[in-house]
Amino acid sequence: MTTEPISGHPTCGEAAIRLLEAYGIDTVFGIPGVHTLELYRGLPNSSIRHITPRHEQGAAFMADGYARVTGRPAACLLTTGPGLTNAATAIAQAYSDSSPMLVLSSVNDRRDLGMGRGRLHELQSQRSAIAPLCAFSHTVLEPAELPEVMARAFGVFQSARPRPVHIEIPLDVLAAPASFSTKARPAIGRPSACDAALVQAADLIAMAERPVLIIGGGARDCPAAVRQLAEGLGAAVLMTGAAKGTLPHDHPLSLGSSTDQPAMMEFISRADAVIVAGCELAETDFWSGLPSFGGSLIRIDIDPIALTRDVVPDVALLGDAEAILCDLADRLATPNPAHQHPEIAAAREAARSTLPPLRRLHAEVLAAIRAALPPDGVVMSDMTQIAYAGNALWRTDRPRTWHHPHGYGTLGFALPAAIGAKLAKPDQDVVCLIGDGGLMFTVQDLMTSAELDMPLAIVMWNNDGYGQIRDGMIQRGIPEIGVTLKNPDHHMLAKAMGCLSLRADTPAALTEALRQAFKARCPTLIEVRQDSFKS
Repeated sequence: MTTEPISGHPTCGEAAIRLLEAYGIDTVFGIPGVHTLELYRGLPNSSIRHITPRHEQGAAFMADGYARVTGRPAACLLTTGPGLTNAATAIAQAYSDSSPMLVLSSVNDRRDLGMGRGRLHELQSQRSAIAPLCAFSHTVLEPAELPEVMARAFGVFQSARPRPVHIEIPLDVLAAPASFSTKARPAIGRPSACDAALVQAADLIAMAERPVLIIGGGARDCPAAVRQLAEGLGAAVLMTGAAKGTLPHDHPLSLGSSTDQPAMMEFISRADAVIVAGCELAETDFWSGLPSFGGSLIRIDIDPIALTRDVVPDVALLGDAEAILCDLADRLATPNPAHQHPEIAAAREAARSTLPPLRRLHAEVLAAIRAALPPDGVVMSDMTQIAYAGNALWRTDRPRTWHHPHGYGTLGFALPAAIGAKLAKPDQDVVCLIGDGGLMFTVQDLMTSAELDMPLAIVMWNNDGYGQIRDGMIQRGIPEIGVTLKNPDHHMLAKAMGCLSLRADTPAALTEALRQAFKARCPTLIEVRQDSFKS
């Protein structure tokens, strides 16, 4: 097997990098390995920036964060075996939350695949291990296959539910000469629903007096279409956490994102037509259980599986949410009826007034963060109690500014994802909102952000352990096992990694600490302790 490029042709590894560049990838995340050297050979002659995390899981979380704030595909370069399996959890999170991510990895020589010869990093079937976490996984057996497979990957990102794609290239293929074109193939458009289904949906909606729109992450990139349809119908709009900001928080038709509140469920149950756009109606969208749909149900989704699962609609519209919502708005354009506005305001007030004490404390912390963060500021949140509150209470008028690991629910997501977000949006302020337990899952990437001289604000909600699970044990009369942790000195740890470190015990102190962090030339860890934070 040759390890040098063949005269006149790049290696397949070099050509793979040229293809990434042709498809608009400007940043890749990964840790170099002996099996990815031919991929790295191509980077110096490209415009692609390489970011090195301190664990491959961080590479995929960073790519996820990058994709979430931009809506564009991001890429990881991962070495054979442990490089790929270390990233598996983060790839699964991206799959669950529909993030477009290209995972490009090496794999052992073609003659060694499945043979069990004890090669370095060998798995019985690397592709089989990762395939359930991706839209598809493909092993490139000849260099000439790569352009077609790459085009297929970007076709998924462009025209279908955007989920990770894994392409693995054997070592001997990576080093082989590549004579194929490295130009991007034409983009693929998104499908739109058939006219007969649109007519049927419009007829049902036209008869409704109490319509409701439920907007999920699959429709967050069409705020104008959502607003046009909602205002044309006078329809209340409930947004999942993934769709926050699609309709401005203070719009009179907005129910916000309190999908776990009984008042919202009751409001939806009284609707005589519910239009669900880009939302799975999953457990993590409605923690208190799905509302009852007493009237007509119209579902809009790019994913046919979502349209045929669990809650059966009266009309299923397969296609691009923006095109379908605009089409329905044009068919149903009417003066804006305001008869639902008082009931919407009452439902929102009912949701706010029934907050338990801990969530009211969370609301004060979130308000202090909001006061420091500009309208376009981004929050990457983790699996922590204050972020669960934020899924309902965080106020934003812009989509893709509040992010949470909704579906897969991965601890440690927020820090590396925030790094990816800041790299994608360097002119926007970014907050990582994470618990003390979750921080220790990916704390090593404080070093990555320090190495990048990144003005990143890390707000650590410290309740000395896994607070949500601890509370659940107490409520169920279960002894508290493994939920109260011995923490390090977070401030010394942060300083050892080249970060600033602050503590905030009041809303004013937290707002000021964040403003300092946004001006710094390095990351800033801001500790907020549950047991000492006071209004």
